Amino acid sequence: MASKTRVIFEQWMTASMMRKALPAEFVYQAFALLLSVLVVHTVYVAVVWPRADDFLTEQKARLEVDPGATLERSLFVVIRDYEQEACFVLMLWAFAIMGYKGVAASRERRLLEQELIPIDDGMKVLPEDSKKLSRKIQGLPHRDQGYLLPRCLLLALHRFESTRNIQDVSTAANTLCASESERLDSELSLIRYIAWAIPSVGFIGTVRGIGDALGQAHQAVEGDITGVTQSLGTAFNSTLIALLISIVVMFVVHQLQLTQERLVLDTENYCDDRLIRHMQSE
Repeated sequence: MASKTRVIFEQWMTASMMRKALPAEFVYQAFALLLSVLVVHTVYVAVVWPRADDFLTEQKARLEVDPGATLERSLFVVIRDYEQEACFVLMLWAFAIMGYKGVAASRERRLLEQELIPIDDGMKVLPEDSKKLSRKIQGLPHRDQGYLLPRCLLLALHRFESTRNIQDVSTAANTLCASESERLDSELSLIRYIAWAIPSVGFIGTVRGIGDALGQAHQAVEGDITGVTQSLGTAFNSTLIALLISIVVMFVVHQLQLTQERLVLDTENYCDDRLIRHMQSE
């Protein structure tokens, strides 16, 4: 009965920590989205749109003087449409979220370099030693106690004290690491959605550009293809920028996922090597 009560208490504490961390992360994500919109739109208003307009005006003047002149391409013209602006906003938002998670993973990894449990090689850990070993972990700052490694160590010590079964301790630690891995993977769903939304926004620009070009087909028949070429430029430029941004975002996503997976595996190895292998039930 006492063992079952302890397990329920441990699960409640873990869920409580996660509920407290969720609103802070949600506020951060909302603030990051707002800041991304402000930064990107400010850059577009102050730099991109004025320079794109100046470049197009210059190119139009050159064509009037020399219809056969070779036209150059400008980066500001390529990224000047609303779809490209939206893609840059989503990119910055995704980078901000991944940066938040990357910093958290880095802080957790620093704990792996510390000796949280003072056990020398050759020492044996008995069930009676669990309370004493737990005190150092419980003395960590409140934020650090919510990380995976302290939770895994405490779970192993509490389970060993209550069950005196080393196999049960190992199973509990492995289960906690597996559930943490699933939780970290599920928290990447928003970033994956953003990575999917970026090329979708680019395709919206493609459809809009082609639709505008078809709406100006009568002008092309009359010999004025300026509007058609600009609309087709919008179509192709939006797809180009969206796909390029999506490639960069997906690369960073995979790097973050790799970092989190290594963190969970290293935590599991830490528990096995520095605690569980020293346990002795009798």
